[in-house]
Amino acid sequence: MAKLTKAEAKRHAQAVDLLNKDVLSEDDKDFVFQNWHEGAEFENGSRGAFFTPWDLAFDFSFDCGGHRIIDLCAGIGMLSFAVYHRLKERNGRAPEIVCIERNPAYVAVGKKLLPEATWICADVFEWEELNLGRFDQAISNPPFGKVPRSGNGPSYKGGLFEHHVIDIASKLADEGTFIIPQNSASFAYSGVQCHRQTPTSAGGKFAAKQGFEMTAGVGIDT
Repeated sequence: MAKLTKAEAKRHAQAVDLLNKDVLSEDDKDFVFQNWHEGAEFENGSRGAFFTPWDLAFDFSFDCGGHRIIDLCAGIGMLSFAVYHRLKERNGRAPEIVCIERNPAYVAVGKKLLPEATWICADVFEWEELNLGRFDQAISNPPFGKVPRSGNGPSYKGGLFEHHVIDIASKLADEGTFIIPQNSASFAYSGVQCHRQTPTSAGGKFAAKQGFEMTAGVGIDT
């Protein structure tokens, strides 16, 4: 478990108290998303897993479309929450969102924060057994790097967890939007004068072998 500052611990405790309510207001949900700390009870850092920051999630949502969406490694649902509200406002109707998360404590929190989604407590590597059908888009902020996993993607056999998730997503959805390290993408965007392809990076080799087209988002420098 991570050591929180006194201020972080206080806000986390307030978020836990809010989650005891039967129904949360929008202000309650905002507070929990921004202050319920994954490191308070679980050690995620060594597993390359971190919750998506509030502002990044809503920037991310600009790149998302479609009506039927699956969130892989959903955590407590920050990405899904942002995408749900962005698409509902944009399209005039609520999207259908399915959240897959293996940590039951995160699923319990997520159900309070985004009850509109279908929450499934399962490992993403069980995707075939779940028989979920086809989606317009997959979204994910997956664990990064060579972290423990229970299986492999359908065709990728390398070591990077995020590439396994993208490989799985390709079997479930027509398009995908992901938060991944720059070296795991097939292009350079951060810290360079202009966007350029990086065929020799881990992401470049992955995309070429899998036949994927990877492009940068609308302006998130990550």
